[in-house]
Amino acid sequence: MKSMSFFLTRRNCLFILLALVTAVSLGCTRKDEARLGTPANPFKLYFIPAVDTNAIATSADEIISFIKQQTGYEVKGGIPTSYIAVIEALGSKQADAASLNTFGYILANKKYGVQARLRYIQGESDLTYRAQVIVRGDRGYHKLEDLRGKKFAFVDPASTAGYLLPFKMFKDRGIELGETVFAQRHDSVVTMVYQGQVDGGATYWSAAGPDGKIRDARNRVLTQYPDVAEKVKILELSEEVPNAPFVFRKDVPEEMARKVTEALVAFSKTEHGKEVLKSVFDIGGFVPATDADYNVVREMLVKLGKDAEELL
Repeated sequence: MKSMSFFLTRRNCLFILLALVTAVSLGCTRKDEARLGTPANPFKLYFIPAVDTNAIATSADEIISFIKQQTGYEVKGGIPTSYIAVIEALGSKQADAASLNTFGYILANKKYGVQARLRYIQGESDLTYRAQVIVRGDRGYHKLEDLRGKKFAFVDPASTAGYLLPFKMFKDRGIELGETVFAQRHDSVVTMVYQGQVDGGATYWSAAGPDGKIRDARNRVLTQYPDVAEKVKILELSEEVPNAPFVFRKDVPEEMARKVTEALVAFSKTEHGKEVLKSVFDIGGFVPATDADYNVVREMLVKLGKDAEELL
């Protein structure tokens, strides 16, 4: 009888031990599944739809593949339909990091505590950028005031070069436009101006390269319209603001943010990475960024008597 009791006790102990091991194993599995950067919960990197979505998607895949190799994290990308959608994705944890425009960052930081970690180098060495107001060269527009009451295309309500900067230009000069539309992309604005669908438009500006080739938004439609540089002229440039940032939502673990940041910088230093970033985004690299870099844009909003949410 004693031996039978001893056997049952050992069997019960073995059962309990197996149950504990199983529980711990399941607990670890569930914890691992919930951990950011795993297949069940990949790190989500979003890109703003500033230019052709197909071109961005191809480049994004290459960037994501490199980050995965460098960090060991599972990473997936996304290209929402608007700048605001990227901001809201960061606020709702649908996105963990994103390439963002300057104005969008101001709003994302205010609403959701999003933090800038890198700032783009535009072209070869530019750390600031401007907006340009463009018109057809054969329409007789010679100064900004000539667009008073005219049909005008902006990019997106959250675009710095495609809305905020030109908005300030017109407001400072007391110029009221006629009908305004949002084309969603810089290249779409150029196309609308080229085709005469609008009288003028606003896009980003970049100085011409050493070879004289245009690098502003008109460059995005050169293949489709080889004579765009002759047909569409720059009417005026805005003041300068800091280049756009690469950002993280506020709850991303510091180690993860550091590793992803380091991987992105490493990608920008490879020959292939330089080619990808240059051809699609006209980015020549990255420099560290802080939130204070963008105070000049906040001051601009104060001068306009607006805040980011009100403008949107």
